[in-house]
Amino acid sequence: MISHLIIAGRTLTWGSRTYIMGILNITPDSFSGDGLIAPSSQSSSLSDKQRMGDNGISTAMELARRFVAAGADILDVGGESTRPGAEPVSAAVEIERVLPVIRALATELDVLVSIDTYKAEVAEAALEAGAHLVNDVWGLKADPGLAHVIARRHVPVILMHNRSSWANAEIRERLGGRYVGVPYVNLLEDIQHELMESVAIAQAAGIPTEHIILDPGIGFGKTVEQNLELFNRLDEIRAMGFPVLVGPSRKSFIGYTLNLPPDQRLEGTAAAVAVSIVRGADIIRVHDVEFMVRVVRMTDAIVRQKIS
Repeated sequence: MISHLIIAGRTLTWGSRTYIMGILNITPDSFSGDGLIAPSSQSSSLSDKQRMGDNGISTAMELARRFVAAGADILDVGGESTRPGAEPVSAAVEIERVLPVIRALATELDVLVSIDTYKAEVAEAALEAGAHLVNDVWGLKADPGLAHVIARRHVPVILMHNRSSWANAEIRERLGGRYVGVPYVNLLEDIQHELMESVAIAQAAGIPTEHIILDPGIGFGKTVEQNLELFNRLDEIRAMGFPVLVGPSRKSFIGYTLNLPPDQRLEGTAAAVAVSIVRGADIIRVHDVEFMVRVVRMTDAIVRQKIS
């Protein structure tokens, strides 16, 4: 079992407490409605850069300051929506969206910064601009060059399990997207096997084992029922020997379980966060940092006997 990770001079000691990753969506189409770029329908003649502008960067930094003040350990910056049915964007567009924010974060705040991308070109630019680790929702399977960028830069990587497909996506106006009819022979065994495929890609490229974090991919190519089962069996992912990140925040399995839209999923997210920690999660990725810090600290006090 990996005991700790050193990133940019900071030591994350796995099992000592739960670390909190705050989400900064530099997109116009986030599923949760928290994207920091104005939707194109509101300003169709303008580019993403123009729609964001100095005000958008200021808004992102204001949110980042709030997150850090509340206790976030990592800020995850993403420039492409990963919601079911979302349109992909080019590396150039993604870079245009995220680099101004990453540069501002690196200049002003003493916090770890993650770049949420599966593209080697975006990761390279983001790491050069000041990011400290890479969060890849496709587990190094989408861009063959990404593993080599990460290895050469000597930075950690989060490898996520993902079976997302348009064929299994269903969109409802009030509740948003979810996946239906996703086939697994054995849910946990399949996820473990596919995560280990990603681990093998990482290790073959020269990424050391201690730089690998696993994410079981809550909400990515899994039905509501499969997500609920996965949550209840997260300890089986932790038993693989790697630190585990879980991202339950405002996800559709909460919305479809409670019949609530994304902006009303705070309590459902809190329950999922608490269960994640009980089942062995090391990092929690969330939108509502101020609220979830309290949930994490209380759960840590119970589960880890850790009082902040």
